Amino acid sequence: MGAMETTTLGRTGVQVSRLCLGTMMFGAWGNPDHEDSVRIIHAALDAGINFVDTADVYSGGESEEIVGKALAGGRRDDVVLATKAHGQMGEGLNRQGNSRRWIVREVEDSLRRLQTDRIDLYQIHRPDPTTEIDETLAALSDLVRAGKVLHVGSSTFPAHEVVEAQWVARERGRERFVTEQPPYSILVRGIERDVLPVAQQFGMGVLPWSPLAGGWLTGRFRKGQDAPASSRAQRLPARYDLSTPDNQRKLDAVEALVALADEAGLSMVHLAIAFTLAHPAVTSPIIGPRTMEQLESQLGAADVRLSADVLDRIDEIVPPGTTLSATDAGYAPAVLTDASRRRR
Repeated sequence: MGAMETTTLGRTGVQVSRLCLGTMMFGAWGNPDHEDSVRIIHAALDAGINFVDTADVYSGGESEEIVGKALAGGRRDDVVLATKAHGQMGEGLNRQGNSRRWIVREVEDSLRRLQTDRIDLYQIHRPDPTTEIDETLAALSDLVRAGKVLHVGSSTFPAHEVVEAQWVARERGRERFVTEQPPYSILVRGIERDVLPVAQQFGMGVLPWSPLAGGWLTGRFRKGQDAPASSRAQRLPARYDLSTPDNQRKLDAVEALVALADEAGLSMVHLAIAFTLAHPAVTSPIIGPRTMEQLESQLGAADVRLSADVLDRIDEIVPPGTTLSATDAGYAPAVLTDASRRRR
């Protein structure tokens, strides 16, 4: 494995590795052993990854604490550090969302847990239909001016909300989102229709989460076999119920992809991550290992280049712009989940 390739984060001028280390699985949600998690983070940095992504909500702040421990002692300045806010943190009506009241409060907790005086990329984890985007951008702009945050981004925003945020930033003189972090994998290709072209149009960095589709593209989920036990399956049972029609379609796709990977002489993990790297809009896919073995199985994907023939075969298995299961899309707007919003 050669030196990790780097690229520019959108138009910020910041150089980041082509793989980003996601830390959702460090802490109670995945690996509860802090020392082991720190070792995994250090191994990723030693392998050339300089981009680390976390979120306040991961294991209720525990992931940020583990990242803070890993970067203490001189490694912080070498890392582009990203975290997020939006999700419910503890008890209290207003300990969530995208309001100024919450963001300016929660950034302080993230800084404390991360043991740092600034966050390189502060992302809004999901849209909030109750909060005007200008309220959010105004609060983020103040944090940038205060030096607590250097850049701001969005995560799992629909294309029209990505555009609105760019427009509002320009019209009101706010800091703009320089990145978008969407779900993207061979099984979850919906963003190819609009989010990715929009991100390219606005020069945004794109940081796909779950390039392995929550483990579906590791080869562990196969037809005729029971679903393997996992902490994610416990938290998101609908995503792993193999009896549903959507997940049956995913199993069919995985069978074809396993055959394609074998034919191409690649592991399923390398095929899946290399697929996301092949899209010209993508900056750095986020890998989310729970164990050292998982990290080692994923790192080499940065060196894999898929041929046009292999990419064409993937398009035949899962057509461009197709998401096989709505539960994998990461966000369902209230207009879909609240019947009162679509009936007179």
